[in-house]
Amino acid sequence: MEKKQGYSKKILALLAVKPAISINDLEGALLIVPQLNSKHALKRSLRGLQEAGLIETHHSGQQQYSRLTREGKRKAHSITLENDTAVLPAWDGKWRVILLDLPEDRKAERDGLRYLLKKGGFILLKNSVWISPYPLEHLFMNI
Repeated sequence: MEKKQGYSKKILALLAVKPAISINDLEGALLIVPQLNSKHALKRSLRGLQEAGLIETHHSGQQQYSRLTREGKRKAHSITLENDTAVLPAWDGKWRVILLDLPEDRKAERDGLRYLLKKGGFILLKNSVWISPYPLEHLFMNI
């Protein structure tokens, strides 16, 4: 049987690629092998994600749909960044150089940017100079 956390991550991953998914479609995608408490665990995960403010549910005339909130989209994106098996794009012949110079009083932001740079495949070349051959500008568009 899947763990609740596993269901939550899978739900976020499914909702990240579609604007909204019906609860029946979620059950069909996640409950391939019917087990005793699987449906119950899935419903608990959905309720937990909704209480955490990561998803919202809407009722149409006949079905219930779920979709990611703004915070849910951020969480789904961070789960994608945590995945170390992501395939890096092919090199297009251009180097990306980022000069990072944030003051000490913005340490949390500076550490967050360093984390994103490392996950994006950037290498620290020299103090506050990061370099990468990969076109990963899309990772930094919302910063």
